[in-house]
Amino acid sequence: QGTRDHPPSHVVLRDRLLAAVVACFKRHGAAAIDTPVLELRETLMGKYGEDTKLIYELQDQGGELLALRYDLTVPFARYLAMNKITNIKRYHIAKVYRRDNPAMTRGRYREFYQCDFDIAGQFDPMLPDAECVKITHEILSDLQLGDFLIKVNDRRILNGVFAVCGIPDSKFIPTCSSMDKLDKIPWEEVRSEMVGEKGLSPEAADRIGEYVQLHGGLDLIERLLQDPKLSQNKLAKEGLGDMKLLLEYLSLFGITGKISFDLSLARGLDYYTGVIFEAVLLQQNDHVEEPISVGSVAGGGRYDGLVGMFDPKGRKVPCVGVSIGIERIFSILEQRVKASGEKVRTTETQVLVVTPHKHLLGARLKLISELWDAGIKAEMLYKKDPKLLKQLQYCEDTGIPLAAIVGEQELTDGVVKLRDVAKREEVRM
Repeated sequence: QGTRDHPPSHVVLRDRLLAAVVACFKRHGAAAIDTPVLELRETLMGKYGEDTKLIYELQDQGGELLALRYDLTVPFARYLAMNKITNIKRYHIAKVYRRDNPAMTRGRYREFYQCDFDIAGQFDPMLPDAECVKITHEILSDLQLGDFLIKVNDRRILNGVFAVCGIPDSKFIPTCSSMDKLDKIPWEEVRSEMVGEKGLSPEAADRIGEYVQLHGGLDLIERLLQDPKLSQNKLAKEGLGDMKLLLEYLSLFGITGKISFDLSLARGLDYYTGVIFEAVLLQQNDHVEEPISVGSVAGGGRYDGLVGMFDPKGRKVPCVGVSIGIERIFSILEQRVKASGEKVRTTETQVLVVTPHKHLLGARLKLISELWDAGIKAEMLYKKDPKLLKQLQYCEDTGIPLAAIVGEQELTDGVVKLRDVAKREEVRM
């Protein structure tokens, strides 16, 4: 449950999608890495907030407690610490595993691909962070998925908001996990979860509500910097300063039209320490003035403390990264192709070697071998004496553009007849 087989038409579509994403990562100077699908159980535990329960644990195999990787970020941090790497720009595309309740139609699975881009190293504030947001913008624009919005926030601003609203430190992460649901359920339901399940006082929840329903741009940041309570909080002030810088850089990139500073954005993972962002697709709705979100398709943020957790001396490596929700995007593109009736070509064969009459199998095998040796993608039918019509029909069915025909006459003249299948025109060569 929650996994699926991909027929050739899916794989072609997915490869096309991944090629576009990889091209963007390479354009920004990233190198590829790979890590094992198995990690030690202790590597993964305690890094994902409430979602730790979704980790696939494996039974003791030869003295090691193992688990399947839950994302590509924690293995990346472990890789940096183990290899003492303090500076790298990397991308990683691989499958991850979550013991989630699958919702196949919405692109939610237990086994799925993630596409991650991360910048690790000590740099001036917000430059790598701005580039991660820009990459998200580039990929979503390239894929032409329709209108989207990239929400940005900062964990320090959130922590500052929680602090001035009277939430104890011990309740920060549970409160974040509740807030993370704000894009799916209305504030009233989130509030009752905070009070009922997370044990916040109704007053504290109401105070949070005043902040988390705010969203805007630089004007909102200026307003919060003047806020009598927040401006007194050291963490919130730092976060707001960096957020201002981030929006200034994004403005230089010319993409602020798609950016919203949104105080409700929490991203429920434990390891974020600074900027967090999430891209959502928007759908125009006739009944509502504002477009509605149809789900997150990318997310990321800064996690400066994660590498230090794996380093014996606790040495920290600042990191920021983005993960593209390739399965969600794939589901959307798949539905689009289905609706358009477009026929996806599943092979790249350039030419079918064809014989028009009997006893010419030898000629076919000789010619196809020459084509293969020359690096040409070629096929033939696995029948000794196939009918000419059947061979040409195969070209039409599979989208092979050319047929190389060798008959008695062609063999005598030492030529091949090349047929353009779509135009039904022939030339002798």
